[in-house]
Amino acid sequence: MENENNIYKEKSRSAFDKIASNYSESHDGKFVEPMYEEVIKRILELKPRNILDVGCGPGSVLVHLKNKNIGLHGLDISEKMIEEAEKNLGQDVDLRVGDSESMPWLDNSFDIILCNASFHHYPNPLKSLKEMKRLLKKDGVLIIGEPTAPSIIRFITNMSIKYSNKGDVRIYNKKEMESLLEEVGLHPYNYKKINHKSFIINANII
Repeated sequence: MENENNIYKEKSRSAFDKIASNYSESHDGKFVEPMYEEVIKRILELKPRNILDVGCGPGSVLVHLKNKNIGLHGLDISEKMIEEAEKNLGQDVDLRVGDSESMPWLDNSFDIILCNASFHHYPNPLKSLKEMKRLLKKDGVLIIGEPTAPSIIRFITNMSIKYSNKGDVRIYNKKEMESLLEEVGLHPYNYKKINHKSFIINANII
């Protein structure tokens, strides 16, 4: 099982290394772009002092938060993505290459943790959520944005997704995502479909 999980991670790392320099023009970049407005709105409404973007890519969300008096932190499994994020954000932003299952920050560090269009790549979703919960302040908020699909399409996609070279593991519906969050002691709320292909949900510590 551990070897299979590492294969998913290596596929994700390789796939995102390849598109890092042209992410906004890639299929993934165009897919996630409609989610940014709602994500940024939710972040700014919460008036955080700091934020961690897990799976930050080239810093596409964080760049919108510069000059907002928010401490910006990002993590990505792709070294090339972090290199692009550094170009886009500068050296004063805390950007690190790493794994969502073991992140290099102290407990209770962040007001907001964002995970946008990255969670479906995680082979150990509960382990990653527990790690996010560890890093979240007691009154902090986790914001997750994810692709989804109607039930039949989602079923077919999840049956075939393991053969993808992009490291995708599973896409979730509302009930599945809420169940995962609740299992690690997080309270899901404010679920919203962005379009027929994606959703955003908040969660806080119970």
